[in-house]
Amino acid sequence: MFKHRYHLPLLAAIAFGTGLASMQAAHAQETLTQRVQDEKGMNLPTRGMSMGQVEKQYGEPLRKLSPRGGDSSKHPTINRWEYTSFIVYFEQSHVIHSVLNTPAGNNQNPTAVN
Repeated sequence: MFKHRYHLPLLAAIAFGTGLASMQAAHAQETLTQRVQDEKGMNLPTRGMSMGQVEKQYGEPLRKLSPRGGDSSKHPTINRWEYTSFIVYFEQSHVIHSVLNTPAGNNQNPTAVN
């Protein structure tokens, strides 16, 4: 009986950790859902727009980030342009996706090309 006295605190700690992880996952889902709803209501560059069309409609980006990929047909070149409130992703020279910037920023130490 003496050897089991530590099991209760351990089980309580595991239950607390599991509950905390569940709450964090639920918060992340709410945050993602809210972000998707916010994006739907904004005037963001749409899929298929050319770089020229984006620049004409939204102006010069704050930064043009270094391209990624391009090493094979399965990994086409992806360009990223950062604006104040969103980032535009291009496959080669056409928009494939636009996303809102998160409060912490979408890019940690991005490499700018301009």
